[in-house]
Amino acid sequence: QVQLVESGGGLVQPGGSLRLSCAASGSIFSFNNMGWYRQAPGRQRELVAVISTGGTANYADSVKGRFAISRDNAKNTVFLQMNSLKPEDTAVYYCNAKRRDDYLMWYDYWGQGTQVTVSS
Repeated sequence: QVQLVESGGGLVQPGGSLRLSCAASGSIFSFNNMGWYRQAPGRQRELVAVISTGGTANYADSVKGRFAISRDNAKNTVFLQMNSLKPEDTAVYYCNAKRRDDYLMWYDYWGQGTQVTVSS
């Protein structure tokens, strides 16, 4: 049974930095894509960043130039380095992983979420 466990969230002042980590446990396979979503109160969940096995990354416009996503394929772990944080970044951040099988079907996995609060 696959589980995604997030860590690294917390309280930080505007302009500060945080590094989120997400490790997959109980996995006997790798994931084609791993990424991060976030959801603020009263808002829909949105994609923050995603990275492929080969290292190709895509970011939401609101975080480009401030956030950086990376992954360690050997450890089935994905990271999100968040710099120059703004109050608007406050949200619950969710780890996501996607796997494609030989029949071109996609399987979706989610972490439990970790709170990021940016406030002075």
